[in-house]
Amino acid sequence: MNNNIEENLDLEDELFEHYRFEVPKGQAFLRIDKYLMYLIPNATRNKIQNAATNGNIFVNDIPVKSNYKVKPFDVITVMLSHPPFENHILPEDIPLNIVYEDDALLLINKEPGMVVHPGHGNYTGTLVNALAHHFDNLPMNSSERPGLVHRIDKDTSGLLVVAKTEAAMTHLAKQFEAKTTEREYIALVWGNVAQESGTIEGNLARHLKDRMQMAVFDDPEIGKPAITHYKVLERFGYVTLISCKLETGRTHQIRAHMKHIGHPLFNDERYGGHLILKGTTFTKYKQFIENCFKALPRQALHAKTLGFVHPNTGEMMRFDTELPDDFKECIEKWRNYVKSHNTDDEN
Repeated sequence: MNNNIEENLDLEDELFEHYRFEVPKGQAFLRIDKYLMYLIPNATRNKIQNAATNGNIFVNDIPVKSNYKVKPFDVITVMLSHPPFENHILPEDIPLNIVYEDDALLLINKEPGMVVHPGHGNYTGTLVNALAHHFDNLPMNSSERPGLVHRIDKDTSGLLVVAKTEAAMTHLAKQFEAKTTEREYIALVWGNVAQESGTIEGNLARHLKDRMQMAVFDDPEIGKPAITHYKVLERFGYVTLISCKLETGRTHQIRAHMKHIGHPLFNDERYGGHLILKGTTFTKYKQFIENCFKALPRQALHAKTLGFVHPNTGEMMRFDTELPDDFKECIEKWRNYVKSHNTDDEN
């Protein structure tokens, strides 16, 4: 199985403890990758180094690099993005919005609120449970999840490609790794974005204090490189509708990058966008925002466009979706608001 497939997945939001070791008294200083190689079954030094690079190895609750030298009484934990033991995947008759299908792959327009694969607290009702019902013998990725080449967050809507054969999975995974796929997202963010277009670059890794968030780090040795290109589509004074095109596909990339430049996604609770970050103190405005949140009860992010080379035919394929109804309703509320309010005067 292609080891790069797991890197293409937007990993589950939570980290789970898989191993915990306390370094005994009298242990000589030793690189942590060498130390763990002898303690974790079937672990190679390369796998341990990759885990450290991904921010999954902690010493005394602080992430460390693979060259960290352990010392007596250190407490080492290895945290991964899936529970140590996951339930057997149960096929469930859940409707799927399939926008394209052939012998090699299918394109799904995922509804907001649907978890992509089973994990802690979500062992049923996921996209993978639905796939297990509708399709037989889908290829397993490196995490034993059928068909998945990449994923999008639970509350993000939009396009997702699923491989139906081993060859298709490997071919598609290589495209994601080589950054040759086309991925465009539509997002509504807080604030009036200053530039009409721009590029956000910065390594992403788990936030040092809030492990449920990703954060941007200046140190090139922390996290993985991430590049997001954005363009303003429409301005509403206190919020801005933007298009984001990804060169990389890191966990929470758009959500973390936009927060980093001061524009969290609208109603993104994890990154602070569920608060009123721009606007007035008027009671009517607060009520307006609450109505927007009710219309769009999730982060304002939609995977609109997905393009890739077909693994069998070599043809460049490009798929596009409309915004879902909840997103459209929220935008329409903002359009009506700016028609009747001068946001410059209010500021």
